[in-house]
Amino acid sequence: MSEELTYEAVATKEDLASPEHVPGTITQKSLNDDLLKLISIPGPVWWGLFLLDLAILAIGAIAERNQIAIGIGVAGHTRPVMWASYVTNFVFWVGIAHCGTLVSAILFLFRSHFRRAVYRVAEAMTVFGVMTAGLFPILHLGRPWFPYWLFPYPTQRQIWPNFRSPLEWDVFAVTTYLTVSSIFFIVGIMPDAAAARDRAKNPYMKLLLTIFSFGWTGSNNQWKHFYSAYLYFAAFATPLVLSVHSVVSWDFAMAQIPGWHSTIFAPYFVAGAIFSGVALVINLLIPIRWGFKLEHIVTDDHIEKLAKLVLLTSTIVGYSYLVEFFCAWYGPSRFEREMFYNRFFGHFAWAGWIMFTCNVLIPLLLWFKRVRRSMPVLFVIMLFVNVGMWFERFVIIVGSLAHPFNPSGWDVNYRMSWSEAAILAGSFAWFGMFFLIFVRILPAFSVAEIKETLAAPMRGRNAR
Repeated sequence: MSEELTYEAVATKEDLASPEHVPGTITQKSLNDDLLKLISIPGPVWWGLFLLDLAILAIGAIAERNQIAIGIGVAGHTRPVMWASYVTNFVFWVGIAHCGTLVSAILFLFRSHFRRAVYRVAEAMTVFGVMTAGLFPILHLGRPWFPYWLFPYPTQRQIWPNFRSPLEWDVFAVTTYLTVSSIFFIVGIMPDAAAARDRAKNPYMKLLLTIFSFGWTGSNNQWKHFYSAYLYFAAFATPLVLSVHSVVSWDFAMAQIPGWHSTIFAPYFVAGAIFSGVALVINLLIPIRWGFKLEHIVTDDHIEKLAKLVLLTSTIVGYSYLVEFFCAWYGPSRFEREMFYNRFFGHFAWAGWIMFTCNVLIPLLLWFKRVRRSMPVLFVIMLFVNVGMWFERFVIIVGSLAHPFNPSGWDVNYRMSWSEAAILAGSFAWFGMFFLIFVRILPAFSVAEIKETLAAPMRGRNAR
């Protein structure tokens, strides 16, 4: 039985000849040197980025301190727009976190070999993205020292959370996703952490890598159980890609507010999450491969395949926009029609056009191979995609809340306060801080899996 569950490398001769794999001049030793050189004492560029990141994070922390001291009123929340930017940020970061599981687990099950050079960065992005998303429900409470009220626990007053609320479903969906994604990330990194551990000279770094390698020695028995466990976790994590953001979409779809009450929300949100997540993976990979001269490991073909995935999900998102408008235009609800007209010609029309331009029109450039293989152009396009995806959530949440059934609320003009803007910037700094540290202390690329595409090492005259 165990033999059936063991995942073996299935790279064929055609796979190895494919340009998406590393060049034939790479050897087992040089691959270790190339990939593990990231784990070293950082240079001035890294320190400059890290200090800038901490400065932005400090501004976000000051804004949060003011919100705690003065009250949630410092945010620009105005009735009926009470969810405003914090829920927008929460949905955006949950979406970002989706891509890692897709690239890592689903492509692993489908034996898609191009994932080997990119999946570790995507997995790390998932873990840090969920950690960032989880901050916003706490910040939105106004009293962030009471987040445990979201969890069911026995009390003398017999007060329980409202399990019929989709907001409570979020708690279980996101915590489950964080737990499974973290375990999947840690299990996958063990062989590479052991390889880095054996080369580490700094005692503190050696201790850290020893912890993450969990006593890995590379024995045949360990590899057999490793691939079995990895396969199980991949199969377990795959449904989460579909379930977590579907649950998040039900925060809106279960309500009766015009623009929210739609059955298309679950697949629409999942496609959008993958769209923004893959775009951010490209934004992270391009500077890493350029900064550490890894263009021969993370090749243009790897990046191009990710760009094609962005193009595919962009068309799905664009189709969803058109279906929403079609259903509203021909549907029986005049409130729904009014809402969708208002999205592009109302008070927040500027946000609607930014969303449509960044998510539908600009990605059309990816139909051209030249664009997909031009790293500077691709980097800028992916930035636009993530700007567009943030505005998509803004349009859905703020645009719909500002245009309810009762016309008396239509004059409410929500404006983001400086506190909200600082906390939004701080969330990117929070994510960036973890990612910058990760790149320098843990293997950011899977040495073990990339080695599967290399020729077996030989002794004597045949050695390379």
